[in-house]
Amino acid sequence: MEREINVLSLFDGMSCGQVALNRANIPYKNYFASEIKKRAIEVTQYNYPNTIQLGDIKNIKSCDLPKIDLLIAGSPCQDFSRANCERKGLEGEKSKLFYEFLRILKECKPRFFLLENVIMENYNYWKICKELNCEPVRLCGSLVSAALRDRYYWTNIPPFSVDLFGRLISNIPPPRDKKIYLNSILETGHAKKRKHNCLNTTSGGHREQQDLIHRNNTTGMITLIYEGDRVRTISQVEMERLHNIPFGYTRILDRSQAGDLIGDGWTIDIIKHIFTPLRQLFWMDENKI
Repeated sequence: MEREINVLSLFDGMSCGQVALNRANIPYKNYFASEIKKRAIEVTQYNYPNTIQLGDIKNIKSCDLPKIDLLIAGSPCQDFSRANCERKGLEGEKSKLFYEFLRILKECKPRFFLLENVIMENYNYWKICKELNCEPVRLCGSLVSAALRDRYYWTNIPPFSVDLFGRLISNIPPPRDKKIYLNSILETGHAKKRKHNCLNTTSGGHREQQDLIHRNNTTGMITLIYEGDRVRTISQVEMERLHNIPFGYTRILDRSQAGDLIGDGWTIDIIKHIFTPLRQLFWMDENKI
């Protein structure tokens, strides 16, 4: 008999983790979400109205929750990102929220955990490894999508090995390359890039053609779609496709708002790939849950 689990998602965003659980066919009894962005919460509740929203992570206490079986999080990356010239890392105002994740991990003692973050400098990387007693797996979303999203995943979801000091080392293999390219997900037109590189608040915005071309030539961070004599940016439907998000998932937002949330989110099929062993593990021995 299958046992439904309790999931706690910190920095839940628009609940990409919940999409991945469903896609991996892993049933859950309760999905608790900690998020403070109004639009992200609205999108989550629109798609998953049974989600239990807990608000600010700083106010969450394990004593107020049932036994948590799976703890997942993508802690804020802004102070780690190579796009940030200051890069204060774990001392930065946003990325130091990692320590709230660590607090809740120690309090809840879930059977499994997953922490995602960007590629970062060695000092912060090894500090997180030390705190979690775990070395991550590095996986890129380009294997399962038309977008480049290269990330670290600290987790105790198998397979893994243990070094001489008792530290867990994730050995999750990369997923099979589905060979999905940017042109294969476009509604119309064509692109000169094989893969899309980033999503942000400008990704879906309306800009004059010359401004788009200038930004592409100077920063390379705008992906141009060519349609005859005109160019455009990625559409909202295409943004969803880029990261394996269900069609219409962000329909209650405009393109710029959707770009902001999707840019903060996860590549769904990478998370599904990581979650896949859980279906067997959670019900292999119910006494361990």
